Amino acid sequence: MLSRSTQSLKAARRALSSSRIAAVVPTLASRPVSRLQVVGCPTPSPIRAFSGSAVRKDQEESTRPEIDTPPSLYTFTEEEEMLRETVRKFANEVVKPRVYAMDEAEQMDPDIIKALFDQGLMGIETSAEHDGSEMSFMAAIIVVEELAKVDPSISVMCDVHNTLVNSTLRLYGNEDVKARFLPRLATNTLGSFCLSEPASGSDAFALQTTAKLDESGDNYILNGSKMWITNSGEAEIFLVFANVDPSKGYKGITCFAVEKEMGVVIAKKEKKLGIKASSTCLLSFDDVKVPKENVVGEVGKGYKIAIDILNEGRIGIAAQMIGLAQGAFDQAVTYAYTRKQFGKAVGDFQGMAFQFAEVLTEIEAARLLTYNAARLKEQGRPFVREAAMAKYYSSVVAQRASGMAIEWAGGVGFTREVGLEKYWRDSKIGAIYEGSSNIQLETIAKLLKKDYV
Repeated sequence: MLSRSTQSLKAARRALSSSRIAAVVPTLASRPVSRLQVVGCPTPSPIRAFSGSAVRKDQEESTRPEIDTPPSLYTFTEEEEMLRETVRKFANEVVKPRVYAMDEAEQMDPDIIKALFDQGLMGIETSAEHDGSEMSFMAAIIVVEELAKVDPSISVMCDVHNTLVNSTLRLYGNEDVKARFLPRLATNTLGSFCLSEPASGSDAFALQTTAKLDESGDNYILNGSKMWITNSGEAEIFLVFANVDPSKGYKGITCFAVEKEMGVVIAKKEKKLGIKASSTCLLSFDDVKVPKENVVGEVGKGYKIAIDILNEGRIGIAAQMIGLAQGAFDQAVTYAYTRKQFGKAVGDFQGMAFQFAEVLTEIEAARLLTYNAARLKEQGRPFVREAAMAKYYSSVVAQRASGMAIEWAGGVGFTREVGLEKYWRDSKIGAIYEGSSNIQLETIAKLLKKDYV
């Protein structure tokens, strides 16, 4: 079992007063901010600081005069800097020892799920009033990225829970819905976002699940099924999109907060190529009675909710992919500089070194696309095109980086115990879920046309 954190994210945030921040942040690497330990597991290796992917800090004092310009994309708040270090430590000390076993068993470790809640990582943007951590959208992106460096399965579970489920309730739920569901989702209950169906993938609004008011007018009766639903194996709260009036087409689609105990049936768990520990199931709804008070947003406005939430959710998937790419890169390059052939490290051969340089440049470009989309979203500026670019390109880079990482490690990289092949398997889903690569390219093309026509 995992012991409770002696200093949770929430407690750490309370400790961040304006007078103490400067003293707190620099000591994170040596201080046990996240003390969750895995009993019986060997002490993990020290966390590497191979790349500047976390926070850029100049090693030498700048000789240029300081001028008043907008900050770089590597400018983070003190809370965001502290969060990154905390999650990085948590991922390496708590998650990493269990990654291989979870992937082999194709099962999420319940202790890991509990630990994520204990650390305050499952209600990142949720208000303190609703027991959340009340942090920024960028904070959620940072968490997803850092977790993905160690295990993309854990990362996507946290991502979907925060950027899809919590965000939908937080942005569109009325006060009653938020009060009933957000505290649970922030502290102990996993959520699932249920949109896709067997006959509606990229064309999500072709969904056939229906919701009809019963004779009393107090409840909706849900019938239908959902497919490829992330987190569904462990979730207790489901945001289900159903059509209250199929004659109106997508304008009848409505979002409902449904609890598992109402009759949600987990019909089948999918066997997948990658992110195997993340549950992806087929759900069945057979006359499931849902109180009308559980409607999220307005009746018939579910299509707008889905569009808006998926647009920002794609930034989360981009973060997952850049974290995955960086994790594979770090592991393979470290090995390449310790493995010797012909009297020198494999990484010192120019052919290898140039490949490292190319891939790291691509990861950096994907990261900047992702951070830019996140900041645009936070500022309330248009970000849909930038989110599509980030999601598309990050998935391409993740596949390339993880594939090259296997080659850089040679025969060792091809073995399952090392874990590089897992990064490659996990990377493929990035081009598929929350809008395939072709959907992203179509979105980019439509929006760029407006600048020229």
